[in-house]
This record gives sequence, structure tokens and C-alpha cells, in this order.
Amino acid sequence: MLTAITRAFRTPDLRKKLLFTLGIIVLFRLGSVLPTPGVNSENVAKALEQAQAGESNNIYGMVQLFSGGALLRLSVFALGIMPYITASIILQLLVVVIPRLEALKKEGQAGTAKITQYTRYLTIGLAVLQSTAFVALARSGQLFPNSNLPVLLSNDVFPLVTMVITMTAGTAVIMWLGELITDRGIGNGMSVLIFAQVIAVFPAELINIYRLSPFKFAVVMITGIAMIAFVVFIEQAQRRVPVQYAKRMVGRRMYGGTSTYIPLKVNQAGIIPVIFASSLMYLPQLAVTMWGNSEKPNVVVEWLAQNLMQGDHPVYASVYFLLIIFFTYFYVSITFNPTEVADNMKKYGGFIPGIRPGRPTAEYLGFVLNRLTATGAPYLGFISLIPVVALGAVGASANFPFGGTSILIMVGVGLDTVKQIESQLQQRNYEGFLR
Repeated sequence: MLTAITRAFRTPDLRKKLLFTLGIIVLFRLGSVLPTPGVNSENVAKALEQAQAGESNNIYGMVQLFSGGALLRLSVFALGIMPYITASIILQLLVVVIPRLEALKKEGQAGTAKITQYTRYLTIGLAVLQSTAFVALARSGQLFPNSNLPVLLSNDVFPLVTMVITMTAGTAVIMWLGELITDRGIGNGMSVLIFAQVIAVFPAELINIYRLSPFKFAVVMITGIAMIAFVVFIEQAQRRVPVQYAKRMVGRRMYGGTSTYIPLKVNQAGIIPVIFASSLMYLPQLAVTMWGNSEKPNVVVEWLAQNLMQGDHPVYASVYFLLIIFFTYFYVSITFNPTEVADNMKKYGGFIPGIRPGRPTAEYLGFVLNRLTATGAPYLGFISLIPVVALGAVGASANFPFGGTSILIMVGVGLDTVKQIESQLQQRNYEGFLR
């Protein structure tokens, strides 16, 4: 990896792309610490210190993770990349449900551009809703439950509307920055920004654990490195289903006769099931926050508070693990269609050796995919649960980078970016067969 980056910096045009990407990331991080108009920065800093002193689970932990700590600062980029992620997931699900969107997806580049435009509109709508919710939490004092300091300079309507507009505009700017990286930089822009936000909290959390205990710091580092190596191994693992194309005459030319393969990854669903499950697990915490302080005790709310508020509780861990298993199978089933793949292979004269084309091929691909998912789904659940239990014992916060979601994001984006750098290096330095 380091060799590829070194060679990229020696190539003039790749060096410009890398420096452009780094410049966008720096600008992105500056927006994450720039306070929104109407925020009392001094009181926010004091409330943050109190919150870190009494670390607890909160209903916006996933958004806080994808904002790189900018959410609790109520900065311009407070919402981070989360509205775009949510909008993208919703559109992917709607493509399967709504025939019109499915038809657009099959139209190629024009249809994809249209779906991307719908994703932008939905992102802005979700940003308005989320920014309004967090401004309301800040106004009511529930954003920092352990602090009585007012974090807003004024509770009038106009300053609050200004904050909502500013945060929504910040989300639009983040989308624009991500598209700039995709067009003129290296890697997928949104993925690179997610990577930057996730690792932004890395140094502070490591320092906190080191101050707590150097021995625990060493244990956490060894455990983290081992987990990263394990995640890299599983993320790179794939089952290559061989495909043979028959020879056919088109005019006076012979086509086909080649051998290739269909790469089926062990973790075919990626990080999406973990995000789905985490989002649902925050709903009970939201219910407890909204109705837990009422005068009339509620049996359901009390049960939720006792069993689904702490990550290391057996009920919480079991429900979280089962949700990840369910969403893994669900997402794989809607993103990979064995019947469609089998029909395309049959259309172009392709077949799997030993398997008849058509329905038998679709059944075979479905069988292989189910076997792989039976391994990939528990893997996602294991990676997501073990850090919550193990790192909680050493005093790490819920947003610690060695958490399951953080590791999957860091490894996935890092591997994808390095592959893109290597592919561009091969395009520029390929010497051919003759020298």
C-alpha cells in the first residue's frame, strides 16, 4: 500500500489528484469545527467536557460517529454524511419496490444520473428533518443531559430557523465536496469523506485510553490490530464461480470461447446491515428519552430502559445480532438477483461448467450465495458486538474507532482507495508485451 502511494506521488497527474483530495478533506474538517450561527461555543465546549467525563449511550451515536464529533459541537457540518447515507439506502430499497425506479436503473448512465438526482433531493429533505430535531434537542436541553448550560444564544424562531438552514446547507456542501473528489480526486468522494470523519475521533480516543491506563492502551492496540487483520482477510475473501463462454460466429468473426468467473464475496452486503440494525436499536433509546421522564410509569418504557439501553446487556446484544443477520440476508437478496445473472449468462452464451443454463444456474448461484451469507452474516454480528463488550470494559466510548462499524468503514474504504490508485498506476505505467 505504501509503495503504491509513493509511486502515485511520483506521477504528476496522480499527485495533483491526491493533493486535491487532501485539500478537500482539510476543508471538510474545517467546516466540522466551524460553529453554526446562534451557538454558544463556550458553553458547548464545557458541556462536551462534562459529557466526556460521564460517558453514556445516546440516541444519536451513529450520526455522531459519521459526523466525526461535529454533531455535539453544533457546527456547520454537524449532520456529516449521515443524511446522504440514509437517502442512498432508501433509494436502493425503493428501486426494488417501485417499477419506475427499477426501469431507470436499467437505462444505464442516464437512469443512474436520474436516481442520483433523486438521492440529492431526499438528502436535503432528511437534512431538514434531522437538523430541526437536533436544534429542538439543543433548545430543550436534552442534547447534553448532564449539563444545565444553555448552548444556544437565543431561543427565538428566527435564530433557530437560521441554524436549521445553515446545517442543511452544510449537508449540501458536503455532497458537492464528495462529488468533487469523485470527479477530480482519488476514490469515491462520499466514501473518502466518511473515512475522514470516522478516523477524526481516533487520536482523541487513543489519548483518553492511554491516560486511563497504559496497559489497557496496549491491550486495546493489540486487539484493534488483530481485528483489522481479521476484517481485511474476510473482506478480501470471495468465491469465484467459473463461467465458460461458448464460441459463436457473428458475421465473419468468432466471439466467445473465453473463461472468466463471477466473484461472490463472503461479505456481499458490506456495512449496510450494521447501519440498518444500529438505526433500529436507537429507536428504543429515543422512546425512553421522550417518554421515560413522564409522571405515569410505563411498563414498556421501563423494560426498554432496563434491557435495550446498554450495549453490553444480553438482551440488547441478542436483538442487535439477530437484526444484523436478518438485514444481511435481506440486503443480499435485493442487491444480487441469481435469476437475472443466469438469464444474462444464457443470453450471451455463458454457462457454469457442470451446470445447465437457465433455472439450474440460478438455483446453483442462489445456493452458493446462501452458503456464503451464512458465514458473512455472523461475521458482521461478531465484529459489531465484540468491540462493544470488550472495549466497554476499558472505558472506551461508544464512538471508539475500533468499534465494529468504524473498522468495517476504515478497512473497506482504505482497500477500495488503494485499489483505485493501483489501477490508475497500471494504466499510466503499463509497458505492454514488447519492450
